[in-house]
Amino acid sequence: MPTEQIARSLAFVDWTVLTGLAVGTFLAVVVARFRTEATRGFLGFTACCAAGFAILAALADTGLPVPGADAPIVATPELDGFRRALLVSFAILALAYVVVLRRDGKGPIVAGLALAAGFGAILVGAYGWAGGLPDAAPLAVQLVVLTISTGGVFAVMVLGHWYLVTPKLPTEPLVVVARLLLAVVALQVLLFVVWLSTGAGLGLRPFEPLVGPWALFVWFRLLVGLAFPLVVTWAALQTARTRSMESATGLLYIDVGAIAVGTILAAGLYFDVGLLV
Repeated sequence: MPTEQIARSLAFVDWTVLTGLAVGTFLAVVVARFRTEATRGFLGFTACCAAGFAILAALADTGLPVPGADAPIVATPELDGFRRALLVSFAILALAYVVVLRRDGKGPIVAGLALAAGFGAILVGAYGWAGGLPDAAPLAVQLVVLTISTGGVFAVMVLGHWYLVTPKLPTEPLVVVARLLLAVVALQVLLFVVWLSTGAGLGLRPFEPLVGPWALFVWFRLLVGLAFPLVVTWAALQTARTRSMESATGLLYIDVGAIAVGTILAAGLYFDVGLLV
């Protein structure tokens, strides 16, 4: 793999992580607002974090390089402006939602528009970089799931901290969000099996990536980025149910690192060689 292509792919990995943190975190805020009694302080702070991540993602988007001739993705300059506009719109709407939260509202319209803009940016990116349908469909699924897990684990880790300063906060918010995170990580494990059994986006033999030239990174993705977070998230959920919030928060710190590593590996393998894992 040429060094120049690796350097170019890192910019897209950075975009994936920042966008995932932004949109996935905001999604967790909306879920917590509509389904739990999470405090306005947590919701507002975390929504501000989502907006900040979105601004960083929009800035990173302006620095994305033109994919090389050997890259698995294609350049679509006609969609760049639209994708960036959606990211900026998401950041503005996320900040607007902070105002809604301060007034103790739910703001379904603002929340829906923000999520539409955020996930819209992801779908536009997938459509452009994959060169249109049908190749964009699996990439879109991968990016959406990475987004939910990456942002979701950040949000639930922040929520864990709220229990350390708000002892009387009911366990429901942490349990609900952690349960959803567990389901998303389990879905990623299922997708990993689907991707590898169907050629992983490259038309390879079933499960060939497990022994191919990228096998080390594929195994890291499975063990460190999927299996380990699945166990840690389950453990955090169980400790939260027993109101052992310090233990749950500690586990979620570990979970943030493991899921972030998994996201970086998954994005890197796709943007480097076109491998879905």
